[in-house]
Amino acid sequence: MKGLFLVSDGLADGPWFKGQHVPAFVEVGGRYVAATTDPRYGPTIHSSIDGGTTWSEPTGRPIAFPESTGAALAQVWQLHRDRRHEAAPGGSDGMPPILAGVEPAALFRSEDGGTSFELVGGLWNHPHRERWEPGGGGLGLHTILTHPDRPERVVVGISTGGVYRSDDGGATWHPKNAGIKAVHLSNSDVDFGQCVHKVAFDAEGPDVLWLQNHWGIYRSLDAGDHWANVGRPGEPDGVPSDFGFPIVAHPDEPGTAFVFPLESDEYRCTAEGTCRVYRTSDAGESWQPLGRGMPSSNAHLTVLRDAFDVGRSAPFPLVFGTRTGQVYASADGGENWRLFVDNLPPILCTRVLN
Repeated sequence: MKGLFLVSDGLADGPWFKGQHVPAFVEVGGRYVAATTDPRYGPTIHSSIDGGTTWSEPTGRPIAFPESTGAALAQVWQLHRDRRHEAAPGGSDGMPPILAGVEPAALFRSEDGGTSFELVGGLWNHPHRERWEPGGGGLGLHTILTHPDRPERVVVGISTGGVYRSDDGGATWHPKNAGIKAVHLSNSDVDFGQCVHKVAFDAEGPDVLWLQNHWGIYRSLDAGDHWANVGRPGEPDGVPSDFGFPIVAHPDEPGTAFVFPLESDEYRCTAEGTCRVYRTSDAGESWQPLGRGMPSSNAHLTVLRDAFDVGRSAPFPLVFGTRTGQVYASADGGENWRLFVDNLPPILCTRVLN
């Protein structure tokens, strides 16, 4: 919430963009791209081609709503490398395209490494959009997933719109929320309006999805067409609470996912004052607490939706940051944790660069 830090071996370099929020970051083609929000001048995009030593900002407004929409950009919530194009030529400068999720909820696309973005009109013009309501943190499009084998399929998560999927490259979109409860609405069984917090691919394949809802942990076997609640809150082999923000899946172990339960909507801190990640290794049939190396009492911590990440190559490190400035890391699937760095500002986003 006060800048961007690059952390290695427990040492933090930075901050860059001192005093600005940095809610989203992505590495693409050797380039770092960061979204920042200045309290005076608003949101913009910065990029670095030298590992963060120097940063450049495009002239003008690299990401903005067309005047015809009557909308004003409040924040960039998500930057996503479009992995559909990893084996194909990139955009105008050879870079893979970047997708951006923003507030008010919308999707943008960049073909030039983040220098400029265009609004994806199919989602903005969806008839549901005007009926989406802001969640506690605003009306943000916070999750973007692109299918690695089907270039036309994109899944997004919106708070509080729910999950939407496009099967034609963004031209049309359909709500994919069957089975997800909208506990904040009088009719919880609705097509859209769910307060989705985060969505992730399972290692089994991109049609298998995990979802952390405002209340509830869900799994889908059919790309979001149907969802089943798998959190088992209060059961001996379940989670202490199914309220939380992040969910991450192991990149190499099907059926394995990690969540960070918080006590409740009212008290958004660790359940029972104990810092624990919960892991399932059997597709949600059971959950195990993992806390070795983390405080077991008087630890009233919060981890936000993009502050938990997992590396994409062995040993697949797990890293999460808290709103009180701690970063914990595990190199063995969560069995053991260590305090990687402490005394940072509140953490909005972590990304493992490997």
